Amino acid sequence: METLQRLHNRGSISTGVYEIGNSLKLDSANSEYLYIHRDASGSDWNRLLWTASMWVKHMPTESSSTSPKERMFGAADAQSDFDIRFRGQPIGFRNNSDVDGVAELRTSALYRDYSAWYHIVAVWDTANGTAGNRMRLYVNGEEVTDFSTDTQPSQNEKSIWGKKNDGTDGNVAHTIGAYYNASTGFAQGFNGYMAEVHWVEGQALAASDFGEYDSDTGIWIPKEYEGSYGTNGFYLDFSNSGSLGADASGNGNNWSLNNITAADQATDTPTNNFCTMNALDRTDGNSKNQEGATKVTTDGGSDWCSMVATMGVTKGKWYWEAQRSGGASDSNDVVVGIVGDADAYIPYSSAAKYYIGNVAESSSMGFYTTGVPNVRNGSGDSFTNAAGDIIMVGLDMDNGKLYFGVNGTWDELGTGGSTLWSSFDNQFVLPAVSVYQGKEIKINFGGYASYTISSAANDANGYGNFEYAPPSGYYALCTKNLAEYG
Repeated sequence: METLQRLHNRGSISTGVYEIGNSLKLDSANSEYLYIHRDASGSDWNRLLWTASMWVKHMPTESSSTSPKERMFGAADAQSDFDIRFRGQPIGFRNNSDVDGVAELRTSALYRDYSAWYHIVAVWDTANGTAGNRMRLYVNGEEVTDFSTDTQPSQNEKSIWGKKNDGTDGNVAHTIGAYYNASTGFAQGFNGYMAEVHWVEGQALAASDFGEYDSDTGIWIPKEYEGSYGTNGFYLDFSNSGSLGADASGNGNNWSLNNITAADQATDTPTNNFCTMNALDRTDGNSKNQEGATKVTTDGGSDWCSMVATMGVTKGKWYWEAQRSGGASDSNDVVVGIVGDADAYIPYSSAAKYYIGNVAESSSMGFYTTGVPNVRNGSGDSFTNAAGDIIMVGLDMDNGKLYFGVNGTWDELGTGGSTLWSSFDNQFVLPAVSVYQGKEIKINFGGYASYTISSAANDANGYGNFEYAPPSGYYALCTKNLAEYG
């Protein structure tokens, strides 16, 4: 049976009839965000009553509970600002007005499952006579009531979200995926994926307007929103790669893009969640995730830094790709392979000198590919790959085999491969990488690729976006395939 790492938030797997095809990958290092800069023209949006709904897969570069701040919604002028954001691992909903002061909700709970999609709904309803209902926050269908900070706004207080330039504080930057101020510029960028972004003007809605519990599993899953949006409302479904800021509500309230291109469209969604790398499962804090946790880098320290992926398997046949960067001297400075969990060690070979570690148990094993030469479990097999080449990985859990290939050509696929173990019962295996100081590796499990894909190949079920088609019987590591084969 397939397993998701850590908290196992199963809101990521949909068995309902509503399918989400695409998400948007955002990376703060690239200053990627959407924006509308509101000048003095037009009128304010409804600043007393509105609802925001979004699905997010948070993939921060840091694993700290207190930082960094990463905004999903933001609005700011010279004096005031607004946000819905991750404040480390809590979720915050805040309005900082130069007129009314700070109103804020900040969850006591830490949302740190980096393998999962979370559904977040924020309601601003300051005309409400009940003070405790003027700001409301829902996560995965449940209204949050336990806050470390709970400062409700005054009655009829206006949100900064929706404000236009009033002639005193300059244009108001409305952003999705970051904070932007005309004076200070870009900050607090979101890292991860966003999908199904709704902003409904003039209505206080509940999470149940956008999602529901699956009748068989009890999992919170998306459903189609069938209501109206109001004049200034919008819906971003990210389905058009050529216009990722396009409003799908019918209102035509389109968003401009900053450093976002068609390549930032992803197929990792709340209804088909893909494997990524896991910053919570690493040997060294110098290893960082970027590009939706599909690129692992190191920014200091010395020696090797290892990181494990978010999805593991006990059976089935699985495919993923990788690309290393750098010159010829970097050929032995990245490692791509697999690890076993604490209860099912894959045997370690003393001849395998490169380290991929099981982080929890500090154990090593020798199944991997690297530069030139490649040593796999001391077998002496080797083949050449250069910087920029696409490394293909085929994991056959049913027969205990691991295969590698480069640029469309397999080494031994179907003719032997590297034998992993002789007994397959209860073996639990996850993809993993090791990166030497100052180097990087890009991993593509099919939901998003941080290197250029020219062929757009997918598996036999139509899942994944790869440079090379998975071999017959091999599948992308995603929840729909795991439900069928894992």
